[in-house]
Amino acid sequence: MKLTRLFLLAISASLFVSCSNDDDNDPKGVYDKGFFILNEGNSGGGSVSFASDDLANFTADVYKTANAGDFAGVYLQNIFFDGDKAYIIAGGSNVINVVNRYSFKLIAKVDSGLANPRYGVIKDGKAYVTNANTYSYSNPATGDTDDYIAVIDLATNKVESKIELKATANRILLENGKLYITDSYNDKVLVVNPTTKALETPVTIGYSGDSMEVKDGILYVLRAPYGDNRSEIVKVKLSDKSVTKITFPKSLDRAGYLDIYNDKVYYTSNKSVYAISPSATEASTTPILTASLPTGGSIYGFAVENNKIYIADGGDFSSNSKAYIYNLSGVSQKELTVGVGPNGFYFNN
Repeated sequence: MKLTRLFLLAISASLFVSCSNDDDNDPKGVYDKGFFILNEGNSGGGSVSFASDDLANFTADVYKTANAGDFAGVYLQNIFFDGDKAYIIAGGSNVINVVNRYSFKLIAKVDSGLANPRYGVIKDGKAYVTNANTYSYSNPATGDTDDYIAVIDLATNKVESKIELKATANRILLENGKLYITDSYNDKVLVVNPTTKALETPVTIGYSGDSMEVKDGILYVLRAPYGDNRSEIVKVKLSDKSVTKITFPKSLDRAGYLDIYNDKVYYTSNKSVYAISPSATEASTTPILTASLPTGGSIYGFAVENNKIYIADGGDFSSNSKAYIYNLSGVSQKELTVGVGPNGFYFNN
């Protein structure tokens, strides 16, 4: 039978689509299509666990598995990504481990120019990492002013410069070309132009700003209670830096973490998770779920992603702890035994 040119073109198109779909579904490595749980650890070192999206596969310590003999560091703080690389901050060791995010094989270490590194973001081939420097844990309210942002050239994995903040620095977020940094023990969110390395006018929000997210040009910052002040969600309109607040009732004073997923703002208080609309003017006091943490347990890591709620129990910081996964209705899906002091979830999709 004679095949027409149109028929052959149709077969070619079908094969192309099929191959393209196969390529999209092929994992890029053993740790693709899942999430990492960062385990802060203690003076003996931290670890990184991995679970597949379907929760069927789990590896307790992917860094040790991939890099036998190498030490990830003390007090693992944060993971951030750039392309096929993951950057693991070990705050107690003043080191950032650079690994392939799909195999977790070590590529390089950033091991100079850091002083108590905390959190990082990427922009135009540079990493911007907050450093707590000589932060005083015995008296943080004194307001240490020697914190800085380390600017790292990702081509060389070297700190090329520092942006002095003259304030305390913790979490960092990149939005519309600006860096936003929570100043945990002062009443501001710092604003930095990474191009000019200049500090801009900060945003006054009140003390103890911590978790923050951006949606539709609004920066949402969760404030823990400080002194006589209640917990709050502070909403900053980035176009003009105007501020509105949702003050929590006393029953929610143990506010801990915030995340935004789809069209809801999720936050935690004590062992419970709540959700409100981004346009809400009042906090919800009706929990979606109350985590089944053991006596003495507390939420130490939190995320909402892939239609699931992820909670980490900080535990006792001397033995392995747990991570708990729920659906968005609050129904338990999985309980995982992870490392010491799990503090965050990072999604590798």
